[in-house]
Amino acid sequence: MSATTVVTTKGQIVIPSRIRKKYKIKKGTRLFIEEKREEFVLKPINEDYFERLAGTLPTKGKLTKALLADRREDKKKER
Repeated sequence: MSATTVVTTKGQIVIPSRIRKKYKIKKGTRLFIEEKREEFVLKPINEDYFERLAGTLPTKGKLTKALLADRREDKKKER
């Protein structure tokens, strides 16, 4: 899937709706930006992101659970 977008004077871009829906990107979703050579990659920081990271740190899932709990608290506060 590919698309084009324009950068505003403030450095903002619009992510097309079909991509936002596919990756569950909603208002307030944080994005991880990773530089790779001449490219950069945007990754939504959501439950899927943390599940993919599960097991990469020797915390036996404790860190992931704590981060997800913090995220749930943030969402409650936004309401």
